[in-house]
Amino acid sequence: MSARKVDYDKFQKLNVQILGIAVTNPFSQKTFADSLKLPYPLLADYPDPEVTRSYGVLMLYPKDPKRMVARRSFFLIDKQRIVRGRWLPDVKDVFPSEPILTRVREMTGKP
Repeated sequence: MSARKVDYDKFQKLNVQILGIAVTNPFSQKTFADSLKLPYPLLADYPDPEVTRSYGVLMLYPKDPKRMVARRSFFLIDKQRIVRGRWLPDVKDVFPSEPILTRVREMTGKP
């Protein structure tokens, strides 16, 4: 999330709306977003994780198998709601914005 925060202006110049989503309640999401001072919204897929399930990224939390979480992932969805890119990075690594920005530039023809 911080990588997208740092590169937020680059996404804005390419007319990309960034959204974050997690399987947690809205109050927790707002508190977390505020603590990071994110310039984009975080959504709560709670109590029924319908969105994360439909994108195939819902999983059991390793430290508490009774709890469901969304696997860290990135999707590029166009205005027609077609998924144009999907990235499932290793959870331990920071995932750079550049692969996403490169795909957007390819789609739009913008440098």
